[in-house]
Amino acid sequence: MLLLVSIAYTLTLIIMSLISLNGVPSLGFSFDDKIYHILAYLGLAFLWVFYFKPFKAKYIPFIIVLAAAFLGFILELLQYLLNPNRTYETYDMVANSIGAIFGTLIASQLNIYKLK
Repeated sequence: MLLLVSIAYTLTLIIMSLISLNGVPSLGFSFDDKIYHILAYLGLAFLWVFYFKPFKAKYIPFIIVLAAAFLGFILELLQYLLNPNRTYETYDMVANSIGAIFGTLIASQLNIYKLK
């Protein structure tokens, strides 16, 4: 079940990244977009770390961070190439990476405490 949730979340993130979004609620900050990016990739990494928890391989969290950051990079490029209403922003990729790192760290710490 967690695999399906992780895949569905990933596909939703991909679709939401490539379509034109209008009416996204404002949080009242000038950097709202970056907060959304951090939260989206935090959730992405968090779900995948929990899915791979039973495999107990030490390198999986590192791979998840790299894969999430790479996905964010590819989606930023695709936004630039495919959708004239979306833009490429380096800071979005930074926010994606920060979210992936924190999602992985949080899920990894929860895994450690659950195993004890």
